[in-house]
Amino acid sequence: MTRRVAIVGAGMTLFRRRLLETGKELCFEASRAALDSANLDASDIEAVVLGSAPDAFDGLHMKGEYLLDGAGASNKPYTRVYVGGGTGVFTPIAAWWHVASGLFDVCLAVCEEKMSPLYPHPQKAFWSIFDHTLERPLGVNLVWIFALEMRRYMHKYSISEEDIAQVAVKNKRNALDHPCAQLADRITVDDVMKSEPIVWPVKKLDISPPSDGAAAVILASEEVARKITKDPVWIDGVGWNLDSTYWTNRELAYPQYLENAARMAYRMAKVENPRKEIDVAEVYDPFDYKELHHLEGLQLAERGKAAKLTSSGATERNGEFPVNPSGGLLGVGNPIAAAGMMKICELFWQLRGEAGKRQVKRDARTGLAQAWGDLMQFSSVVVLRSR
Repeated sequence: MTRRVAIVGAGMTLFRRRLLETGKELCFEASRAALDSANLDASDIEAVVLGSAPDAFDGLHMKGEYLLDGAGASNKPYTRVYVGGGTGVFTPIAAWWHVASGLFDVCLAVCEEKMSPLYPHPQKAFWSIFDHTLERPLGVNLVWIFALEMRRYMHKYSISEEDIAQVAVKNKRNALDHPCAQLADRITVDDVMKSEPIVWPVKKLDISPPSDGAAAVILASEEVARKITKDPVWIDGVGWNLDSTYWTNRELAYPQYLENAARMAYRMAKVENPRKEIDVAEVYDPFDYKELHHLEGLQLAERGKAAKLTSSGATERNGEFPVNPSGGLLGVGNPIAAAGMMKICELFWQLRGEAGKRQVKRDARTGLAQAWGDLMQFSSVVVLRSR
């Protein structure tokens, strides 16, 4: 695949709990916003890639087919992809190969999630992904195993709960400037430490909220992109990797699968020193410790040193290496599949200088978006450049 591919438009809905809009309507709103930002019409789209998580979230069967017309895919080539929380970054990757292969010149990538219909909590759907013989009898759920991972990470690298809480403080504060944010707030490390315990060491303010929402981007071949906009944002590197589904068989203190995915994207984008060459990063933060965990897997911080990077102020929006200037999932919200796409949208705006109050201080030319999902063992990575 030799054709260069760019993002030329982006849009998203509010991220909220119990939005009244249907999944179809959320897809339409995000897609319409992306089309409007590129001054395009639905008729200009040649193919559509949709990302959405388990059908149980929306309370219906064959969700991909249900959302098709809302995503503007009627009578067009249409694909649904799903890799759990990694979907939001993997969907534009799938759209990228639609265009890079030469099959299409313009492709819409849209991600949707409506978690509210699942009662009493989306964790009920997550429970069904565990092995029925080896894992379900333990009473396991996602927060349960994330707590194991967080504790292992803390133990191996001597990281405190207070060190980790800094991420929640930073991201929720950043989200105050995001017009779509669900849980933006000014909190302190002490607030996080005193919040309701869920599964030790995880507390209520360590976790992103269940959300409804959608986000979309438009991809175009180089020739077409230059006709659409003077400021295309190029997809220069993509990567993904899948490890064992058995969380008992992996070293939980370090996401090796993410390192593998990142190195794949860096090779393609010719990034030799990520820490010096990446100007702004949107990394997946459904839990505050995951921002630190992921920075290390992405080779953006040394193993066990991401917390010190955060403490130094380097990852602040006005720091030398801004991380999650959007507010991330902790602040903006976490509609599973759409969360990663929100990060792609944010980098599109950051690299074009269109992020408003969220605009990072440094001259950002290269950005990285990353998402994580399935059963803690999948990551997708995209490297974007404005020039």
